Amino acid sequence: MQTEKGQLKKPIVAIVGRPNVGKSTLFNRLIGQRMSIVSDVAGTTRDRIISETDWAGNPFILVDTGGLDLFPEDDIWNQVKSQIHHAIGECDVVILLVDISDGVTSNDQDIVDTLRKVGKPVVAVASKADNEIRDQMASELYSLGMGDPVPISAYHNRGLDDLKERVVAHFPADQSFPEPKADLGLAIVGRTNVGKSMLLNTLCGENRAIVSHTAGTTRDSLDVVIKYKDKDIQLIDTAGIRRRGQIEYGIEKYSVLRSIQSIDRCDVAALVIDASEFATAQDTHVANYILEAHKGIVILVNKWDLSDQLATNQQDMANQVRNKFKFAQYAPICFTSGLTGSGIKNMLDTAIEVQSERSKVIPRANVRRTIMTAVANHPPPVQGKKELKIYSAMQDGSSPPSFTFFVNHANMVHFSYKRYLENSLRENFGFEGSPLRLRFSGKSRKPD
Repeated sequence: MQTEKGQLKKPIVAIVGRPNVGKSTLFNRLIGQRMSIVSDVAGTTRDRIISETDWAGNPFILVDTGGLDLFPEDDIWNQVKSQIHHAIGECDVVILLVDISDGVTSNDQDIVDTLRKVGKPVVAVASKADNEIRDQMASELYSLGMGDPVPISAYHNRGLDDLKERVVAHFPADQSFPEPKADLGLAIVGRTNVGKSMLLNTLCGENRAIVSHTAGTTRDSLDVVIKYKDKDIQLIDTAGIRRRGQIEYGIEKYSVLRSIQSIDRCDVAALVIDASEFATAQDTHVANYILEAHKGIVILVNKWDLSDQLATNQQDMANQVRNKFKFAQYAPICFTSGLTGSGIKNMLDTAIEVQSERSKVIPRANVRRTIMTAVANHPPPVQGKKELKIYSAMQDGSSPPSFTFFVNHANMVHFSYKRYLENSLRENFGFEGSPLRLRFSGKSRKPD
């Protein structure tokens, strides 16, 4: 497995600066959507957030980084600094954001000293310049020795065209980089602190997401593409999904919403549960999010490197998981360790197989034969004087697999009988790891 750098061949622009100078607001304004969390809390953006965007026909990658605060020395902030230095090392152009309302600080000067050592082109930007007086204050940035400063207000959409022109001027001349579409979108989802980021780092072979024992460390969703065998797999690492009662208004709330959106964007979701804690009610809630979105699902029993400390084995654990996720008996179970890397290849193989299953198409004659046989073996129950009749069935979509049943009274299809028909399809055609979408068309007899 290796990180697929093809998608990063476009010019890379990194936004850096002290905490709370407006980096995420600028990032969201430039890409045209709210992707990075915006908050008045300093240090809100802790991991690199990456998005592809385009300025006047110039495609590139924009990176939002955590704030370069040189004072905090706790574990997470040390990792944030590492992330920022990594982003600067990868990029082609740096946007240095300075809050003009604070003026140039010693931390700003220290950041400039760091950037000089890297030797990348830098565009100095006076942030929060929302009027002409603050535009004139931007001249203070000349003291940084980074050329002509660009006054902007991302919040008010002021000065952004000038900024774009300055940044694009630093792009390499040759930007003709082919970028293959990923074969599989795989979201890594689950509760906080179950090891999602460590799994991502193991998959990528680099310290892509901040790893800490502090629950909720990964606040924003992170995407990266890896090459596995002959497949390009886009990995989506999501913030932990907490119980709704524990979601704080603000940062945590935005992160949980982002995680749900990440599930919407994926093809297959790997639901990570902690082997040492076993499956919780919240794990089943996350699973329901996945199934309601009709995405493929793989259940990962992670931290299996601790299995020696657990009074169980894989078979017993699998049985317990099956019992907890009775509504998703078709979901494959993998045992992984982000720490040691065990089970990772099996997980990827399983996710690829699930994607193959959810994209398969069954000939109409085969679907009809299976359903009519199932109906003959177990006719639908009679309700009063009405009798449910199923005339035919067909597959009318894939990814997710979708089926339409032609019946006389659609409102007579009971949940239990619907489940029976679904199980009949699975027994004959597989669809491992994939929810099925069943629709009942209550019309007169459908011609075969």
